[in-house]
Amino acid sequence: MDTVILIPARYASTRYPGKPLVVLEGADGPKSLIQRSWEAAKAVPEADAVFVCTDDARIAEAARAFGADVIMTDEACRNGTERCADALAKASLDPKLVVNLQGDAPLTPSWFLSELIAAMKADEGLDAATPVLRCDPETLEMFLEDRRNGRVGGTTAVFTVKNDALYFSKEVIPYTGGKTFAAGDVPVFHHVGVYAYRPRALAAYGSWPEGTLEKLEGLEQLRFLENGARLKCVEVEGRGRVFWELNNPEDVARIESILKKEA
Repeated sequence: MDTVILIPARYASTRYPGKPLVVLEGADGPKSLIQRSWEAAKAVPEADAVFVCTDDARIAEAARAFGADVIMTDEACRNGTERCADALAKASLDPKLVVNLQGDAPLTPSWFLSELIAAMKADEGLDAATPVLRCDPETLEMFLEDRRNGRVGGTTAVFTVKNDALYFSKEVIPYTGGKTFAAGDVPVFHHVGVYAYRPRALAAYGSWPEGTLEKLEGLEQLRFLENGARLKCVEVEGRGRVFWELNNPEDVARIESILKKEA
């Protein structure tokens, strides 16, 4: 297989226990979060296979019920990247690229993943890559609203002129000082919770200890940066679609309002 998409999902989320099985209403009726994430992955034309990766029997049962292939993983996995590495080993998969579509991002358009895969194929020197989306004023306000209310929501990213990642944070970076911006001029980039890895990078990741920055921010991708790996930020376009992950119970209404507008 050239490219596989793995969807890591766990039941015991600290912020939102049972999150993968939360039912979201949309224009196509009620479906669980994990099913909507699986359908988003299946829409990617470059994917040779899609697997749900979990350590929880409830998630596995639900996934198999809607037709997904499941890889059972170790419950000791601390994040999605570790779960992907464990799944790759347990299933004896040997793809050229591994894509991690986390199970809380059902609004991820297929072209986000396609452009990520293309970037990895264009530069063999990359260890990993992840999409970033320039915020519009509405999304920036949602970020700021979460922080004002003490909620840990989406993640922002800063990167070099060559798009190599510099840092990711749950804070809104760079600091904007309350300035207002026109659409297309917002200097804040929303990190999209999708990754593409070389199998060698996944293997290395599992051998590295959890770093200080990763622990403080709760962001798995910082382990790559702390260990000097090359992680590229691939800027993608929303094409009129609103992107948001399901991080907290408050996000359900936000996501359902978007799903109900989409046929």
